Amino acid sequence: METIGMNLIRFPGATMTAPAGNPHVTATLRSLVTVVPPHHIPQSVAKERAREVFGSRMPFFDQLEQVFDNAAIDARYSCLPVEWFLGPADFEEKTRLYQEHATALAFTAANRALDRAELKAEDIDVIVFVSSTGISTPSIDARLMNLIPFRSDVMRLPVFGLGCAGGVLGMTRTAQMARSQPGLNCLLIVVELSSLAFRYDRLTKSNLVASALFGDGAAAAIVTSGAEDSTSPTLGIGGEHCWPDTLDVMGWNIDAQGFDVIFQQSIPQIIADDYPAALDGFLDRHGLERADIDRPCCHPGGAKVTDELEKVFGYPKFGLDAERRVLAAYGNMSAPTVLFVLDDLLRSGASGTLLMSSLGPGFTAGFQMVTVAEPQPAP
Repeated sequence: METIGMNLIRFPGATMTAPAGNPHVTATLRSLVTVVPPHHIPQSVAKERAREVFGSRMPFFDQLEQVFDNAAIDARYSCLPVEWFLGPADFEEKTRLYQEHATALAFTAANRALDRAELKAEDIDVIVFVSSTGISTPSIDARLMNLIPFRSDVMRLPVFGLGCAGGVLGMTRTAQMARSQPGLNCLLIVVELSSLAFRYDRLTKSNLVASALFGDGAAAAIVTSGAEDSTSPTLGIGGEHCWPDTLDVMGWNIDAQGFDVIFQQSIPQIIADDYPAALDGFLDRHGLERADIDRPCCHPGGAKVTDELEKVFGYPKFGLDAERRVLAAYGNMSAPTVLFVLDDLLRSGASGTLLMSSLGPGFTAGFQMVTVAEPQPAP
């Protein structure tokens, strides 16, 4: 890669014809895949194991146990068997497990995305890797370079800290990079192993809620630029809104035992009170309004969060059916979850203007427009 002037970047293997961020260059979603780890944990089993771990040590467990029943989750997936959660683990062990299992999930997701897009590893110019549930240096994308025959000069962008907003904002960053120059093939990989943030030692309400809500998963997408493909979705404008003085709403505390979740009860109320103005502000800056959205594609952070999102977008309760299906089948996987929802919508035949949206640490709302052509009848 070489820099040319102030605003132009030449990527290896691509024809240099357009300035970075050229709005006239189309970003096309060539493929989207979702992946889960092997261990399927029904919510009833998670509840039983939580009682084993916390029942005798957490005085308020009986009062809060119903969070497992009220989460609207049937099952989740984990990179580790449920027995692993029955004892303590330190940050060193969790980091080792994160690097091992995040690399394995990323490997599977990347290869499936390449296959679906009918591309080879050497065709990829850019890799964007998004994850906030573990630490790895060298990064997971660097580890993939030793497992998948990507070109040695591929441009890599590892992104940490976006939390649940990482799926949307990761797609936005990938689309922005793709649009910087026609002919680019960009690979987005999103992996979260939220189960590794489980804290055996933390006898707190937030830790119990996290044990009832979060699961593991990954998604990958190929975004290309240049010639339009009328059969593939295109990625339009994206953006974000970060509220001031909200650092304590969502995120991590980090100590010798690993990540400890920060998860405020106020999140549904923030969606009800503050999210509509952020949404309308994003749309207004681009000459749009809510009526221009044919279907939102939301990150279902939990049952109460989804309730409030349905109100904001004018849907009846349970109207965001794809979001609720994903939440029930997989739980909250953090960043990849909204990509599971997008995959569900595309498979279900959704078309028109979709708005991907999620909320994450900061406290931040992410937005990304996706245009899906109506399917053409067979001749």
